[in-house]
Amino acid sequence: MRRTEEFVAGLVLAAGGSSRLGRPKQLLPYGSATLLDHVLQTARACRFDQLLCVIGGGVSDVLGAVDFEGVQVVENVSYGSGCSSSIAAALQAVDARSDVLVLMLGDQPGVTSSTVETLVAGRGGAQLAACAYSDGRGHPLAFSREVFGDLASLHGDKAVWKLLDRNADAVVDVTISGPVPRDIDTWEDYEAVLLG
Repeated sequence: MRRTEEFVAGLVLAAGGSSRLGRPKQLLPYGSATLLDHVLQTARACRFDQLLCVIGGGVSDVLGAVDFEGVQVVENVSYGSGCSSSIAAALQAVDARSDVLVLMLGDQPGVTSSTVETLVAGRGGAQLAACAYSDGRGHPLAFSREVFGDLASLHGDKAVWKLLDRNADAVVDVTISGPVPRDIDTWEDYEAVLLG
């Protein structure tokens, strides 16, 4: 899927403690393996120059059950303080040659590699880019190196959206057909995703 000469790093956020589910959602059965295996398979299909995955909650179980081949695993010991702590942890491992960081959610199996390709191709040289689905803005998101410092200093769970809001003039919304893919936070979400 290589589209430009840019060095593109992919980051899958999968460090959540799954408090609402009561068990690691990364390991929920999905397809022929687990939910996180499915998302990582999608990420591999994007042919990123570097692929990272941040884990935290249930780390030993996740490491034992998920195939991380070709993936640089980063452990976030502060995962309870929100996903921005995972982004900060991953940025320390992002290759110095990286021009762009694409953020994917480990609990959003409906995202496809073509969605990522469309996002990266459609961002142009923008510092920030988001997917513009039929019912709103959603992940994946893309960030240029110029805003890596801002990303590293975020705090809390929704901070990445606040960063986009603060830099509204710099954000490119890339049109993606269909609704925002559901992310899995509850059993109802999981059942709905399985039913398609």
